[in-house]
Amino acid sequence: MTIRVGILGYGNLGRGVECAVRQNPDMELAAIFTRRDPASLQVLTPNVPVVKAEEAAQWADRIDVMILCGGSATDLPVQAPQLAQWFSLVDSFDTHAKIPEHFAAVDAACAAASTTALISGGWDPGLFSLNRLYASAILPQGETYTFWGKGVSQGHSDAIRRIQGVVDARQYTVPVPQALEQVRSGERPQLTTRQKHTRECFVVAEPGADLARIEHEIKTMPNYFADYDTTVTFITLEELRRDHSGLPHGGSVLRSGTTGWNGEHNHTVEYSLQLDSNPEFTSSVLVACARAVYRMHGAGQTGCKTIFDVPPALLSPLSGEELRRQML
Repeated sequence: MTIRVGILGYGNLGRGVECAVRQNPDMELAAIFTRRDPASLQVLTPNVPVVKAEEAAQWADRIDVMILCGGSATDLPVQAPQLAQWFSLVDSFDTHAKIPEHFAAVDAACAAASTTALISGGWDPGLFSLNRLYASAILPQGETYTFWGKGVSQGHSDAIRRIQGVVDARQYTVPVPQALEQVRSGERPQLTTRQKHTRECFVVAEPGADLARIEHEIKTMPNYFADYDTTVTFITLEELRRDHSGLPHGGSVLRSGTTGWNGEHNHTVEYSLQLDSNPEFTSSVLVACARAVYRMHGAGQTGCKTIFDVPPALLSPLSGEELRRQML
């Protein structure tokens, strides 16, 4: 059975999903939905329909899973509960502090419509979340640390771009080297948010914009920059395109803990990612999650889920027999 996938939003993430669907033989791209003029989109997949976003409901019987590729700040909190009326879906909502309320809103919509959704897919939240869970379950006496970067944060860059007077921006999350080495050595330090990461912002401002105001708004933005040592550098659009056109990212989850009757043996678990393209890797995770959502919905499981609720085998196109033979 081929899984019919829809994409809502055709930015970096949407294009990444399109590429990932092509790599999965059990899936096909049914349609791309956009808030832009459909005729203005140059998509990669031949003959795929490009449809106005407001017409999505008309496709309810032609799409098995809708993958939402909007931003967490303003798009997904509205789109996910709305579209769950008609579709099973996956999103990459990544504002960690607001995940519980986003989950509740999507779960209520799914319950009313008997659909299935998975929110906060991707690598963090997502794969890193799983590694935090596994490591803390295995080493209950210990500490967990997550470091991101160095890399471009799409969500944080988007948040800067929404500030009045900003033309474009890139934001890099950078681990503090001394903190990372302390954790790797098994010291288990107590680190504040500010002690673990710095944030570097490269901003293109409109001519005549109040640069001091823009810098102040960035550095005081709650949930994004207020808790970090943040540097803001204003550059030209040409410099941004020349020096900051890529979207690399990555990071590590570490758990340092003890075993033994008196905790005499130390252990460190580390899971790390180095990504050439943050959106393409995130998209690939979302596509695997879409397969799981399709299978869960087919088994009669409805409501909102997270990566914690997905049996790993449901993410893979391989059968149980193949998984046991090849990977166990």
